[in-house]
Amino acid sequence: MPSRLARLFALFLATTVSLAMAPHSEAATQKKKASTSQSQKAKAKAPAKSTSKSKGKKAAAKPRAAAPAKALTKSQQLDRLYADYWQASLKLNPLQATFQGDHRYDDQLPNYLSPAFRQQSHDFTTQWLAKIEAIGADGLTGQDLLSYEIFVRDARSALAAEQFPTWMQPVNQFYNISSIAAMLGSGTGAQPFETVQDYDNWARRADQLPALFDQAIANMREGMKAGVVQPRALMEKVLPQLDAIIRPTAEETLFWAPVRNFPASFSDADKQRITADYKRMIDFKIMPAYRELRGFIATEYMPATRTTDGMAALPNGAAWYANNVRQSTTSDLTPAQIHQIGLDEVARIHEQIQAVMKQVKFRGSMQKFFKYMQTDKRFTFQSEDALLAYYRGLEAKVDARVPQLFSLTPKAKFEIRPVEPYRAQSAAGGSYMRPGGTRPGIFYVNTYDLPSRKTWDAEDLYLHEAIPGHHYQLGLQQELGELPDFRRFGGETAFIEGWGLYAESLGKDLGLYEDPYNYFGYLQNELWRAIRLVVDTGLHAKGWSRQQVIDYMLENSASSQTDAVAEAERYMAIPGQALAYKVGELKIMQLRQQAQAALGPRFDIRAFHAEVLKDGSVPLDILQEKIERWIRTQQNPAAATAPATPAKP
Repeated sequence: MPSRLARLFALFLATTVSLAMAPHSEAATQKKKASTSQSQKAKAKAPAKSTSKSKGKKAAAKPRAAAPAKALTKSQQLDRLYADYWQASLKLNPLQATFQGDHRYDDQLPNYLSPAFRQQSHDFTTQWLAKIEAIGADGLTGQDLLSYEIFVRDARSALAAEQFPTWMQPVNQFYNISSIAAMLGSGTGAQPFETVQDYDNWARRADQLPALFDQAIANMREGMKAGVVQPRALMEKVLPQLDAIIRPTAEETLFWAPVRNFPASFSDADKQRITADYKRMIDFKIMPAYRELRGFIATEYMPATRTTDGMAALPNGAAWYANNVRQSTTSDLTPAQIHQIGLDEVARIHEQIQAVMKQVKFRGSMQKFFKYMQTDKRFTFQSEDALLAYYRGLEAKVDARVPQLFSLTPKAKFEIRPVEPYRAQSAAGGSYMRPGGTRPGIFYVNTYDLPSRKTWDAEDLYLHEAIPGHHYQLGLQQELGELPDFRRFGGETAFIEGWGLYAESLGKDLGLYEDPYNYFGYLQNELWRAIRLVVDTGLHAKGWSRQQVIDYMLENSASSQTDAVAEAERYMAIPGQALAYKVGELKIMQLRQQAQAALGPRFDIRAFHAEVLKDGSVPLDILQEKIERWIRTQQNPAAATAPATPAKP
């Protein structure tokens, strides 16, 4: 939905920043087919075919009566609406189009922070929801029913979130328009710089940045009046970020990189023109906008920031956070319920870690065990080749057991590659790039800083990022070519990362975790996700301070002080987002247990996994309904051919 644009930016920046903080990256999983943008460009530029007739004798002849058009089915009507909606959505949100590889609107940048745009987005969502609901879900089955449920659910969710003034907080250390602009304009993001037209597109888009920065300042001033301001700890991190971008001359800025890296095919005349245009643009528009934003934050906003850390301190903060939780987890779990789940999970995992300590005859506290696992040289790889060979050995080992658990697997090929040297220093320990065209799915293994790549972290990382984690889930979703674009190019973190964590839990069934230290690696990563449930809800729903969050992480995990601070401030900046991972995993596990209890000896783990994966990413509440329908058909196969009663979206 258009009103989800701010959340798109938040997640986009969250993904980029988290590359250096988390072992499992979501960033590489969001790559889209380049061919999509090319075909859309071609369609946009193609001239419309003329329908006029010539004035010859043939034209004067009386045409035969056309056969009556066949009435469209409900599913066909909906498919047309979804396609029209998607194109209209990209036109309304040109940055969204750019991020998704559609470059028709690369020269546009609406003032998405303005009241007028918020109203336009509200009207857009309301109108499209009405069109879809006018057709209704009666009689829909399979993918048609899922598409309807997801569209209606997302639209209603977007409209419900409009009551909360997220627009009053457009800047923090984790995401803001200044960081997005720097990524786009430096050539390191989604904005292309391959043709002269690409360079001109960015110049026209960048021309709108000052107005957007001014609107951000105006919105923050409104927030100051309403008491909706950011915590001081976050804004103290923003000023150095702005200082790193602001430079005295255009040539010293990140925005000069495209000029420094002109394609060889450009003519001298084009290079000279673009160079002059970019210098004027950066020196007289972009840098002044950054300086004005920096000055406002330092002199006006910083004194107004709050000393509290959680959302509960904001007007209507409890309801606001509860809404964030619903959107992130796509469930009806309350913050209080999630907090208790987190405490229970931390206690359970601690017991399992203690069992590992007993198994390996370790004497000392759990904290000493954590330190031992991080520092003992026995857990390091001797070389880059040894690390890559280890992962390739895991591939063969897991592949041998996969048929016991999976009947549905992607057609795309799979490869293990080292992260390229130019980006290794800031990349995650492991990440996945979904397949596209003839490109295989790629599990990238980071061999930089070899002592930090622990042997005990390899097995669970492989299961999560590669097989049967992201490669299976995203690879299969890529093959669902008949899905509406809002589903193909969408995705729910709770489902995607929930599946990744669930895949880690399958290690013993797939022949891994035979070494107790490797099993600790799985437990350690599970513990980290469980702690998120405790501290995120503690911070925003239980009145915890930033320091309480940091202390809890240090006391209950192997986290360093630096990691704990960075994570605590991440939870402050994007409340509720970190809950998605563990909640998603627990939901899949709960549905598996529900199916096993209902079906008894008729339960087939391969069929269950196929049912979870075959429709792509879906919200967890809709996944629940889908699996329950599947259970009923397994109990009564004859019901599979009967018309389904649509679930209430």
